[in-house]
Amino acid sequence: MKKYGFKIIAALVIVHAMGCGNTHEEVHNNSKIDTTATQSLTNKNDMIKQKITPCLWVETKDAKAVADYYLSIFKDGKLKEHHKYTNPPEAGGGDFETAVVEVAGMELSILAAGPFFKFNESVSFVINCKDQAEVDYYWTALTANGGAESACGWCKDKYGLSWQVVPVEYFDLINSPDPVVREKALKNTLKQKKIILSELK
Repeated sequence: MKKYGFKIIAALVIVHAMGCGNTHEEVHNNSKIDTTATQSLTNKNDMIKQKITPCLWVETKDAKAVADYYLSIFKDGKLKEHHKYTNPPEAGGGDFETAVVEVAGMELSILAAGPFFKFNESVSFVINCKDQAEVDYYWTALTANGGAESACGWCKDKYGLSWQVVPVEYFDLINSPDPVVREKALKNTLKQKKIILSELK
């Protein structure tokens, strides 16, 4: 557990430093973590002014592959940073990578530090889809190649991250002032995996 603790602290130092706009040399000097390869793809001034950035700790150690995967799904996204690091001996050694991507106008940090933690449904991302076609697109893309369907609009991608793929009209139905409309939508939701709007109306 001590070894894992050191890895967590070391990784958090790196992610925090990235977000605060430190130079890579400052990261090296302050955290004593060797930067074996660094690729900064955008200027720090181009970073989203986002107060809170979700950080995804994936089980792989290839942050670039994870970034490419999400960018293949969210077509308007871009890779903003990619870094490779080596932990010092006191942190247990080993390599890990980080990346920053912008998808759907939101910045995500990716921490690829190996299989220490798994995602679960206690945290998920909701995709507010404009229509059924968009629901179909994201559902298919996220559940392909190792992803998995769940129920009521929930699914998991190939890394185990949970998503709720929901058409915005769905919320109008389940919150309708008409109890008949509301009850039908809620009842039929329980029968679905992917949300099919036509079956809820």
